Amino acid sequence: MKKSALQTARSTYEPKIPNTLKGMVQIEKGEATQSISNQEDIKKLFPNTYGMPILKFVEGTEKQQYNPINVGVILSGGQAPGGHNVIAGIFDGIKKMNKNSRLYGFILGPGGLVDHQYMELTGDIIEEYRNTGGFDMIGSGRTKLETKEQFDKGLEILKKLNISALVIIGGDDSNTNACVLAEYYAQTGAGVQVIGCPKTIDGDLKNEMIETSFGFDTACKVYSEVIGNIQRDCNSARKYWHFIKLMGRSASHIALECALQVQPNICIISEEVEAKNQSLDDVIQYIADIVAKRAANGKNFGTVLIPEGLIEFIPAMKKLMSELNDYLAHNEEEFKQIKRSHQRSHIIDKLSAENSKIYASLPESVARQLTLDRDPHGNVQVSLIETEKLLAEMVGNRLAEMAEKGQYKGKFASQVHFFGYEGRCAAPSNYDADYCYSLGYTAANLIGAGKTGYMSSVRNTTAPAADWIAGGVPITMMMNMERRHGEMKPVIQKALVNLKEGPFQTFMQQRDKWATETEYVYPGPIQYFGPTEVCDQSTKTLQIEQTGSYK
Repeated sequence: MKKSALQTARSTYEPKIPNTLKGMVQIEKGEATQSISNQEDIKKLFPNTYGMPILKFVEGTEKQQYNPINVGVILSGGQAPGGHNVIAGIFDGIKKMNKNSRLYGFILGPGGLVDHQYMELTGDIIEEYRNTGGFDMIGSGRTKLETKEQFDKGLEILKKLNISALVIIGGDDSNTNACVLAEYYAQTGAGVQVIGCPKTIDGDLKNEMIETSFGFDTACKVYSEVIGNIQRDCNSARKYWHFIKLMGRSASHIALECALQVQPNICIISEEVEAKNQSLDDVIQYIADIVAKRAANGKNFGTVLIPEGLIEFIPAMKKLMSELNDYLAHNEEEFKQIKRSHQRSHIIDKLSAENSKIYASLPESVARQLTLDRDPHGNVQVSLIETEKLLAEMVGNRLAEMAEKGQYKGKFASQVHFFGYEGRCAAPSNYDADYCYSLGYTAANLIGAGKTGYMSSVRNTTAPAADWIAGGVPITMMMNMERRHGEMKPVIQKALVNLKEGPFQTFMQQRDKWATETEYVYPGPIQYFGPTEVCDQSTKTLQIEQTGSYK
């Protein structure tokens, strides 16, 4: 791998870790745990891994002897900055316990375990990837580990390589699969430990023991830099409204964090739209009213941040998409035979009166996107819906109506953007480089302690890294039962934006001022070298959650 000057300098960076992991380590056990809901159901499904205590690593007093161990690692799901440092932390952790331990990476995600595609991760390979972005060391994939056949097939290669512990680095679905796999291997006496690590830039894998999922910090800083650049351009030209869609299908954490960083004129939070039972028309009118207020002050420019999953959170749109999904699931072939020019009118005729009216009101391009190929679960592929274009066009139409009534006097021109993949493989910030390495090092220590069914946990991360708290949380503790594909299944509960908690409340207290004034913040690029207060800051979200305020 050819390195840039930054990568060469960055490769020498030594991630900071909690003091408790630097020397001899011992475990402090907490109280027994239970799942967040559906306790009896979860307990029945996970009799071997349910109810385990929360673990905390503390400085040890006795040196322990560890036998050599072979460990496997899987990167699962979408990329997130810092994944390579998790792997480096695992490698260094198991080598510290015994220099003869070995690490194997399964190629292209969970499918590599099932298909027996792997490579040994030697010191030379690890050195090439320290503090780099991406998952290209071993690749990632979205194969779900959920059947006995897959578990048994995976066990074959684990036994062949004498691997007795497996680390699955992924989001809520991937760690749910890790929990199921840990239970199966424990139940069958396979002799394989399974440990999870929390990853997703969306930020929706979090709870009282998992402060944040890795990659969220870096991705938000990358997006905020570009939004800041756009806002500076916006404030220079003073003639465009920029509609900016941000990755995050199931939660608005990224949009909220970026809003706290850059102070845009408008930021829509999907969870608030749903809680207030707002319609698409309500959202359009809200934006149009702010555009009109700014125009009255001679400001025909501004920025609007939009979460990727907004459409699914608008109750009326959710009903429309549900009916569309059902119709297309049963009439896909018939629909494909209809001429493209007639498909819109055909759908309008087939939908209920309420949904037909909403569908007919949508711009042609968006209506078309709602009928494109479904995902493997039969649902609309929300990421393909150009919500930013939908809002920009409909706001423009609404302003024209308002102008005819004398309610708007201004000039409206829009630009649209979608920031998603740009942030997934960025070089990790110092925070993510440190946090990820600590997660991997903690996972190694959980393996050394003989644990299974745990997720690596590192907390207190707004404090200096030396004071971070490392340990493990039972994955079953995060689970509930949800309906998936028509049946109830155990899954890790997604963490959506909590409208009652500090980050949203802080935003809510400021947004009216940001709307009419121009108080843009231009964060600039991620800083890797320099004062700690510049380089090592966590997200605004974490700062507010843990200290009540942010800088």
